[in-house]
Amino acid sequence: MCGIVGYIGPREAYPIIIKGLKRLEYRGYDSAGVALYDGEKFISSKTKGKVSDLEKRAEEENTFKGSMGIGHTRWATHGVPNDVNSHPHFSNSGELVIIHNGIIENYEPLKQELINRGYTFKSDTDTEVLVNLIEDIQKNKGLKLGKAVQVALNQVVGAYAICVMDIKKPNEIVAARLGSPLAIGIGEGEFFVASDASPFIEYTNNAIYLEDEEMAIIRLHKPIKIRKIKSDSEVSPYIQELQLNLEQIEKGGYDHFMLKEIYEQPQVIRDTFRGRLLSDQGLIKMAGIEDNLNKFINAKRIIIAACGTSWHAGLVAEYMIEEFARIPVEVEYASEFRYRNPIINADDVVIAISQSGETADTLAAIKLAKEKGAFVFGVCNVVGSSISRETHAGAYTHAGPEIGVASTKAFTTQITVLALIALRLAKAKGTMSQSDYLRNLIELELIPEKVQEALLENDKILEIAKIYKDAPNCLFLGRGFNFPVALEGALKLKEISYIHAEGYPAAEMKHGPIALIDENMPVIVIAPQQNHYDKVVSNIQEIKARSGKIIALVSKGDEQVKNLADHIIEMPNSTEALTSIIATIPLQLLSYHVAVLRGTNVDQPRNLAKSVTVE
Repeated sequence: MCGIVGYIGPREAYPIIIKGLKRLEYRGYDSAGVALYDGEKFISSKTKGKVSDLEKRAEEENTFKGSMGIGHTRWATHGVPNDVNSHPHFSNSGELVIIHNGIIENYEPLKQELINRGYTFKSDTDTEVLVNLIEDIQKNKGLKLGKAVQVALNQVVGAYAICVMDIKKPNEIVAARLGSPLAIGIGEGEFFVASDASPFIEYTNNAIYLEDEEMAIIRLHKPIKIRKIKSDSEVSPYIQELQLNLEQIEKGGYDHFMLKEIYEQPQVIRDTFRGRLLSDQGLIKMAGIEDNLNKFINAKRIIIAACGTSWHAGLVAEYMIEEFARIPVEVEYASEFRYRNPIINADDVVIAISQSGETADTLAAIKLAKEKGAFVFGVCNVVGSSISRETHAGAYTHAGPEIGVASTKAFTTQITVLALIALRLAKAKGTMSQSDYLRNLIELELIPEKVQEALLENDKILEIAKIYKDAPNCLFLGRGFNFPVALEGALKLKEISYIHAEGYPAAEMKHGPIALIDENMPVIVIAPQQNHYDKVVSNIQEIKARSGKIIALVSKGDEQVKNLADHIIEMPNSTEALTSIIATIPLQLLSYHVAVLRGTNVDQPRNLAKSVTVE
């Protein structure tokens, strides 16, 4: 949530910042702004709306000049989305300017204290409180900017990633983080600051990722200084060489990032199991599992903590791990898990799943599990993210950057990693026959080409989307491994088309949702010829008897459901567990086409953010 971009160096800052903000649009936002130092003073433009609106405003206000500046895209927390609440925010004197991602929870008493001292406020934001707190400390204690920021941050409660500039320090940006990611790009005689590396990848491959409760003083022609905010101890900067490239964060000829990412799935699934899955040798090699195999084998229980789409991947993993390895699994919403005083034991294993590796609720769940003595294993997509650092061990998905807010390839690569884990544990525990184990390994290796085959149904799915694009409601049904896929299909449709949709276990339909079915209700049923097939056919009969419109995902060559459904989408056969990956593809395409036909913003759906770094 929110995007931060900063630049200091010999180039004009404005075009770098604007381009960087466009690269961060995937994070979700409702306003944008920029502040530059033009050699004498700060100049600023900000506005409700998109970065394109900011460009128009900046042109009107002639906000272009300066080789040091900061820019921001805001996802509203304190205060409605409007021009005044947009970032950057200035202190009362106008000498300090700040951008901020996160929430200052104790802003109200701080604000009241500052009002008592004569400060006034233009916005409803917690951010304006923070910049005036810094100014108050700076003036009353005679401190330089960096020290004043440090003192102020020790007084606030909450989460933040910030960049601050001081008119008296024309070659310096102070950055800090707690709970929200912040990267510093190291160029030749120039520095970049951003929420992730995408805004500066074309300028440098070298980056420093700030850890929680660290701040950086970034000065032109001087080494970066990093200090711990609480202890004031100095930290030696660790410079990483980025693997990201420009091609990965551009659309590559597709109309939308989401469509590009749907079509990338055959390759990224292959990338995820490459080097880990050795089917010809009957081996799965994952360092994070091998190094901690005894913890998994001896676990009395596995708890999976995640949010949103990652939670759905966790549900698929529950079926897989219990079926294959016979270890009890509980899947928890991280946002609930952290607050309900859960029972966690030292012989539990907690698997935390997050695409971004920065999800605030999942991070809090990790910290809670560690406090209770559990072993915590992370599954995430972003190298160097907070979850990868907070967990005891883990495995990266290798999906590459996912720019579309609605997760697609992240979901299928998460299931791929979790399938590898389930199969490796089954092998270690002896809970699966050798023949079944080898068959699943071979089938997993074939998944990329079967996903490619599923993508060939795109034109048929587009025609179905044209028929149902104006439906007010939609029901998704699945059983067993495909029940979480139904949940994910419904979530995708909700997220990007704004059609109300619900996912249910097919048998559960009779306990309520069947009341909604009439001739106007499209019902998507996942009905492969596997376990529960006859039961799903019976559910389809129940829908048909009530005139519901049936869109069925069926195994190639299916005739029984074909004769009952209004529309069928064929998919290749696989094992029951791995069909969950294949069945996901048509549902992603259906949601995408419905959203495009309805004219919604597919890559940046309203009110949503890619990386949810606040509660």
